[in-house]
Parts: sequence; C-alpha cells; structure tokens
Amino acid sequence: MAKRYDTLVRLLLVGDTGVGKTCLICQYACNEFHETHITTVGVDFKMKTISMDGKNVRLQIWDTAGQERFEAITKQFYTRAQGCVLVYDICSRSSFESLTKWLLFVQQASFLLLLCGDNYAKDGVVSIIVGNKSDLSSKRQVPMQMAQQFANDNNLRFYEVSAKDSNSLIKPFEDICKDILIAENKRLENVEKIDLKSPDTRNKAKSNGSPGKKCC
Repeated sequence: MAKRYDTLVRLLLVGDTGVGKTCLICQYACNEFHETHITTVGVDFKMKTISMDGKNVRLQIWDTAGQERFEAITKQFYTRAQGCVLVYDICSRSSFESLTKWLLFVQQASFLLLLCGDNYAKDGVVSIIVGNKSDLSSKRQVPMQMAQQFANDNNLRFYEVSAKDSNSLIKPFEDICKDILIAENKRLENVEKIDLKSPDTRNKAKSNGSPGKKCC
C-alpha cells in the first residue's frame, strides 16, 4: 500500500503509573475514554494522522509502563523517539516530583546518541510537560505555578489537560509536532552543510587551484 502521509513523527509518553498516559493516548488517537485504570505492560502504541502546514503527519505514539520493573524495557525506546511527553497527575505531588527522573532518562538518551556519533542529537529530544486530570482541580496537589516554574527552569513547554476533554489535547500534541519538524529541518540543513565540507569536496577544491598545505 502506498503510504498516506508525508512525515512520520515518533512520540513517547512517560511518567509514573496511574497518571493517565494510556487515557491520554486513547482519547487523542481514538476519541475514547476509559474510567477504569488500564495498566500498561511494557510498551504499547497508537497511530494518528494530522494535517499540518499542508502536509499529512503520521504520529506514532508510544505508551510506556510507569512501574520501575519495566524501566529497562521502556528505556530502549528513548533513543528512538523524536519527541517525549512527560506526564504527571495534578492530584499527585509524587508524580510531579518524579518528572526530574523521567527528564533525566530523556537527557541520558540524547547523551548516548552523541556517544554513538549522532551529532544531531546535541539539541536533545523535543520534550513537553503535561499535567493530566485538570477536571479534578478540587483535588489538586500541584499548583500550576509550580509546574510552570519547573518547565521554565528546563526550557520546556507546559500544559494542563484532561483525558476526558479531547479539545485540551490538540494544542500540546500539535505544538510538539511543530517543534519536532522545525528541529528536523534544521538537522537536514546541517547535514547539507557538512556534505559541502566533506573530504571529496575539499580535495576537488584543491585540484581546482585552492591553496593547501605543501607535502614534504
């Protein structure tokens, strides 16, 4: 089958168990909401195609388990994702405090890519912070100002959403996709610049009379 999209974007949702990652994905990708908690085992994913700047963007959204026993499995997906959505529950202070750990995993993945020779990983995976369950504000344990300050300190976008409200999910997912596409375009431009400075290009320039070092 001919592909029906122009660009593929891979997103990873991470956060403590119970923050509503699966509910967010089901609502955004399938317009479904489940009241009962569904525990993700390892990694699951859903697909969604959106239109952006006249192009069809295919989102592959990975849902990860939040339990520590699955961390070894989920960490393998950090280096494959172009974007990461760090999710916490506004009614759970501990899930918010865990954002530091999840953000560290993302940063470590970018560092590993650099060690493997991926010079375009230096800017890191595009990440955003999402506070879920905004419909339960009466049970709030994390002030919005606190979460916004954490986002500002780490130079990340911040949103509060509800998995029950599909409209609240549109902006965060569209924004991270836009940021990813901008980052990818910059990387392609850098690749073109490096190609122009490749050894073959330099040798050709020398053979055409460009100055170079004399051999002994």
